[in-house]
Amino acid sequence: MRRALVTGLSAVLVTAGLLAMPVASAYASAVVVNPGFSSNGATATPAGWSVYSPNSTASASYSEATSSGYSGDGYQLTHWSSAAYDVNTYQYLSGLADGYYTLGVWVRSNGGDVSNYIALTNCGGTSTPTNVPADSDGNWLHIVTYVDVTSGQCTINFVTDGNVGDWTNYDGVTFSPGSAPLAIRGADISSLYRSELDGGTYHTSSGTAENAVQQLSGAGMNYARLRVWVNPEDGFDNEAQLLAMAKQAAGYGQKLLLDFHYSDTWADPGHQTIPAAWASDSLSQLETQVYTYSKQIVADLVAQGTPPAMVQVGNEINAGMLWPDGSTSNWPQLAALLKEGIAGVHAADSSAKIVLHLAGSGSESALASWYSTALSDGVSFDIIGLSYYDYWDGRLDVLQTDLDDLAAKFGKPVLVAETAYPFTLASNDSSTALSFDTSSELDPGYPASPAGQAANFADVLSVIQAVPNGLGLGAFYWEPTWTVVPGNGWDPANPSSGDGWENQAMWNYSNTALPAITDFAAR
Repeated sequence: MRRALVTGLSAVLVTAGLLAMPVASAYASAVVVNPGFSSNGATATPAGWSVYSPNSTASASYSEATSSGYSGDGYQLTHWSSAAYDVNTYQYLSGLADGYYTLGVWVRSNGGDVSNYIALTNCGGTSTPTNVPADSDGNWLHIVTYVDVTSGQCTINFVTDGNVGDWTNYDGVTFSPGSAPLAIRGADISSLYRSELDGGTYHTSSGTAENAVQQLSGAGMNYARLRVWVNPEDGFDNEAQLLAMAKQAAGYGQKLLLDFHYSDTWADPGHQTIPAAWASDSLSQLETQVYTYSKQIVADLVAQGTPPAMVQVGNEINAGMLWPDGSTSNWPQLAALLKEGIAGVHAADSSAKIVLHLAGSGSESALASWYSTALSDGVSFDIIGLSYYDYWDGRLDVLQTDLDDLAAKFGKPVLVAETAYPFTLASNDSSTALSFDTSSELDPGYPASPAGQAANFADVLSVIQAVPNGLGLGAFYWEPTWTVVPGNGWDPANPSSGDGWENQAMWNYSNTALPAITDFAAR
């Protein structure tokens, strides 16, 4: 197992004794002492910090001279040993005014640990530890955790239970007033309606059959994402299914992100096909269609008591939508269509937040250029949404750069509208190839295993949580319920097709919930 999951870590800490150490002898201060681990040069224990190790491997925590530290002062904290080790490098802070505080630190790790996380303890309030993400390329990542201080004191903890050769570096520690909660812990469950209709079943980790949305909600999911197609050939993913699923999701306390594809089938960077019923329309007629259709769908959701909190006007529209009229090769026409869609949404529900959703990209400048052009052409929106798939879009440092830079440039909240990771590379359906089964493209820090899947999703959430100024809203796991159920395939024109996504669902091939479902817990 790569590392313990974020949820359930409290029990792990108590068992290991890593948070049971005395703090009275630690350095007391109202601010972080030696946040770059550089004072007094390289020492076994950096000045201002203490080390606790239940198995007497404290030498695995030390200040290290380096030319590649994050802060650039020549030093970093390192956890490493040529033997298995467990250490907690900690600092006790006193004289704090009560209230919320957020701990931030830059980290890099090769992964493989039994557990590896940052935590705030002895603060009076409760804190959820945050896993240290793995990045095999050695890139720095910023992660945070927060707590409500009610006792005037708090202890910062950097904890590693490592195997031989596992390493983690830390630098640039901050401890600032304020909290950093994730507002959105969501999933796209668009295929669930058909799965249930065709006999799909979902069992809890203990083997009890239970409604999938009920399980996800119980685990902490608070948002459902649902797509809608105009007139799909098989009748699924249409408005009737949308309304039914919206009602089911609302029954379990879920808010709604509505995902307009403006097509009869999948819309993505390589496919943006005009609905058949609109195929002969002129641009002005398409604008009217988009306005009327958007208004109708949202109005019907409002009428049944399930208004969308957020609406995507288009899905992964990097190259535009409703091709060829709405291609990015003619931005004024794309802008006109987007503006009509937004106007239609707001005519039915003025409070709905507008998301403009692009597929992930290794080029932050290309993403920024797209949003800049939209704004310059008069397209008004509220939220930046990106798809992020580790094995296609780059390691977590790419995601962090994209989110942080876009949030800073546009001053808008950001979210990950789609993400997923495999729990296996084996297929459960011979009729359709898996969407992803390439071992060479896996992130080395996250094996294709139940633990690797859970760790990847948890670490995606951590990257979003660390977006500065509270602009990281959260993420939607894409299609966690799309298990193999005959008839519930991806192709609306082929009823015998499979889905190819079963190895990235959150239920295994025995239809039992996987550990990743626990990542929806509040953080």
